[in-house]
Amino acid sequence: MGLAMASLIGHVRGWEQAQAAGALARRYFVAGSALLAGALAVLAWTTGTTSIAGIVAQVGSPSGVTWLAVGGLFLAAMVQSALFPFHNWLLSSMTAPTPASALMHAGFVNAGGILLARFAPVFADATAAMSLLVVVGAASALLGQALLLVQTDVKRELGASTVAQMGFMILQCGLGFFAAAVTHLVLHGFYKAYLFLSSGATVEQTAPEKSAGGDSGAFELAVGLAAALAGGALFVAITGKGAELDSGLFLAFVVILTVLHAARNVLDRSQLPSRLELAVLPLLVVVPVAVYGFLYNAFSALLAGVPATTAPTELTAVHVAVAALFAGAYLAVELGWHRSSKRLYVALLNLSQPAPETVLTAKEDYDDA
Repeated sequence: MGLAMASLIGHVRGWEQAQAAGALARRYFVAGSALLAGALAVLAWTTGTTSIAGIVAQVGSPSGVTWLAVGGLFLAAMVQSALFPFHNWLLSSMTAPTPASALMHAGFVNAGGILLARFAPVFADATAAMSLLVVVGAASALLGQALLLVQTDVKRELGASTVAQMGFMILQCGLGFFAAAVTHLVLHGFYKAYLFLSSGATVEQTAPEKSAGGDSGAFELAVGLAAALAGGALFVAITGKGAELDSGLFLAFVVILTVLHAARNVLDRSQLPSRLELAVLPLLVVVPVAVYGFLYNAFSALLAGVPATTAPTELTAVHVAVAALFAGAYLAVELGWHRSSKRLYVALLNLSQPAPETVLTAKEDYDDA
């Protein structure tokens, strides 16, 4: 899969930048495959079986050399899903034809989550391993969203968005909700494929405009909070996650924060009178939460026979710290604090730069290609 995708990224043989992007991706994919092969070799050696079903049935909590296998699985998943700090190959792959980008972002990068879900019994009982997944996933989710804010072209915006979404998928694995991660990657796949295939219709040349961030009134804030709480309560009622004092509570918190962000976006862009906004907002925000909840239950039922599909963990200081970080990041963006630091803007811009050899230096070169 990796070699085929690298070939698609470098599809134009006479285009030096495309060839460089394909070669960069190929190096990442080969390294990820080597890490996975090493992890599987260690697991096969410790369990005495070469089948995945046999490995997950026999392996216990990580100990000794098994931790090497856990580390290999984690790193292979991070490379495959372009998590920080392995996100550069994805942001450098914009030479791929748009249909190939749709395939890559909607399917190929999801393999990291599938890998972790399939081998969940290997590390699901280890608090340290699960906490590490939460931290890694949260870091990539926040960083990907931050990188998105400084992008100037459509495809690279979508690439940064994928980094964020893959981080959230890995975070769900760290919470012990592997079925939720699979549900997320399927829904993200459909959504991101649509965005890439329709990206040409959104391209336009515009002059930057000064944003009026933080100018929303108290009414919009109250409506957004009400929608968020309603969405969170609906998610808990449908899935049962968040009803107990475990990692499900963190998942419900993320749903509330997501609904709040979506509701605020709808209100900011809406030109409807206040009364109509109150009527329309539940349909645009809360209904998708219900759809997600029912789909999550459906995927959980389909994966009921897979070991450790749902293995919620106890709440720890790591969950509290990550939740506070998410809330702080949301407030910073909502109030426009991120725009007040030129140093932060430059840092994010530098961090999101693709490999220099994959970038064309003039717009005319793109036209010729």
